[in-house]
Amino acid sequence: MAGGRRRRCGRRAVLPPLLGCLLAGALSGCGAPPDAAAPYRTDIQRMLDRRAEAVRDRDRDAFLATVDRGADRYLSGQRRVFANLADVPLRSWSYRFTGTGGFRPAAGTGHRIAARVELRYRIAGYDTVPVTSEEHLTLVRRDGRWYIAAGGGGRAPQQLWEQGDVTVVRGRRAVVLGVGQDRTRLTELARIADRAVPAVAGVWRDGWTRRVVVQVPASRERMAALLGAPADGYRGIAAVTTGVVGDGGGGPGSDGERATSADRVIVNPDAFPVLGKLGRQVVMTHETTHVATRTSTTRTTPLWLSEGFADWVAYRDTGRGPRDIAPELTRAVAAGNPPAELPRTEDFRFGRDATELARAYEESWLACRMIADRWGERKLVEFYRAVGGSRVTGQRGAVAAALLTVLDVSEAEFLADWREYAAGTLGRAD
Repeated sequence: MAGGRRRRCGRRAVLPPLLGCLLAGALSGCGAPPDAAAPYRTDIQRMLDRRAEAVRDRDRDAFLATVDRGADRYLSGQRRVFANLADVPLRSWSYRFTGTGGFRPAAGTGHRIAARVELRYRIAGYDTVPVTSEEHLTLVRRDGRWYIAAGGGGRAPQQLWEQGDVTVVRGRRAVVLGVGQDRTRLTELARIADRAVPAVAGVWRDGWTRRVVVQVPASRERMAALLGAPADGYRGIAAVTTGVVGDGGGGPGSDGERATSADRVIVNPDAFPVLGKLGRQVVMTHETTHVATRTSTTRTTPLWLSEGFADWVAYRDTGRGPRDIAPELTRAVAAGNPPAELPRTEDFRFGRDATELARAYEESWLACRMIADRWGERKLVEFYRAVGGSRVTGQRGAVAAALLTVLDVSEAEFLADWREYAAGTLGRAD
C-alpha cells in the first residue's frame, strides 16, 4: 500500500505477555500486460459500485446480481456471506478496482480476469477512517456485463464474515465481533476492552477515538486467515493488532502521516482464555495502546519503542513490580548478563526462542519505564511522538534526535543510564 506499511503486534499467552512483529504481503501478477483490462475498467467499477451499494442498503438480491450465475459454489457462498453481515453495524462500504493479475478468454463469450480489488469499510460509531483490505477476485464478462465468478487466491486476508455468522456485542467503549463464539465470552471481552480504553486514555489523551474494535474468530487457524499468514506463526499468541502506519516526516512532536486504515484487535480464541484475569487485561490494554498510538507510529518508530511503550501502559496500574514484569531480564542481570543494546527489529520475530523474545520485550519495557521515572510520563509521550514525527532518516537517527530534543541526552548517555537503571532496578526486590 503506497505510503504505508502494515504493522501487526501480538502477545504471547504467558506473563509477561509477549510478541510483536511486522508483516507485509505482496501480490505477484500472472504475466499479463498491466493495461489489459483498460477498455473495461469503467464497466468493472460500475459493477463493484452496485455491489457496494447493495451491501450498504442490505439488498440481498442486488448483491447476488453481481455474482456469475454459472458459478454455483461461489454463489452459494456469497449468500452465506451476505447473511453473515446482517448484524455488523456498517457506516460505509466501497470497492475500488486496482488492477489485474491475468486476462484470457473465458469459456463461451467474453473474458475472464484475475482482479485485485480494494475493499474499504467502516464500523459505525468506531472507525474514523476505513479499514482497507485487498481482495483477489475472478471476474467474468458475459453478454456485455461483468460478474464475480470466484474469490480468494494469493495471500489476501479473509474478512470475519467470510468465516461464519457474526455475533456483535457492544460495550461502552468497545464493540466485539465474533464468529463461532459464545455470547458470554464476547461480553466478557467487551468488558475487558472497556477497562483498557480509559487506562490507555489516562496516558495517551489525544489523537484517537477512545474506542476499539475487537474481532474473535473461531480458531487460531481462522485468526491466521484473517491476517493472511500461516497459522503456526500465531501459536501461543493471545492477540494481535492490525493497522497501517505512515512514513512520518511531520516534524518532532507531530503525529506524522495519519493512519490510512483503521485498527483491529484480533483475539486468538485458543490462547487468550489460557491467561489469568491480569494477563487478559494486560494483553487487551497493550493492544489498545497500539490502536491509540497508531497515528504517531511511523516508519521511524522502532519496535522497541512501540512495544515497550505498550507494555509500560499495560502494566502501569497493575501494582506489579519490575522483577515480576521482567523475570527473564532479572535473571540475566543476576547472572552478570545485563542488557547491552536496545532490541532490534529482528529480536521481535515470531518463532524466536521464547526466552530471547521475552527479554526483548522486557528490555523495551524497562527503557520506557526509565524515561517515565526520570523525565516523567508526559516526556515519555512527547518522546514517542517526536520519534514518529521525526524528519531524520532511519529509526536510529530519529531516536537519537528525539533523545536530544526531548530528553536532552545523547544516545550513548541514554544507553549507559539504561544499563545502570537495569542493574539498580532488577538487582534488588521492590
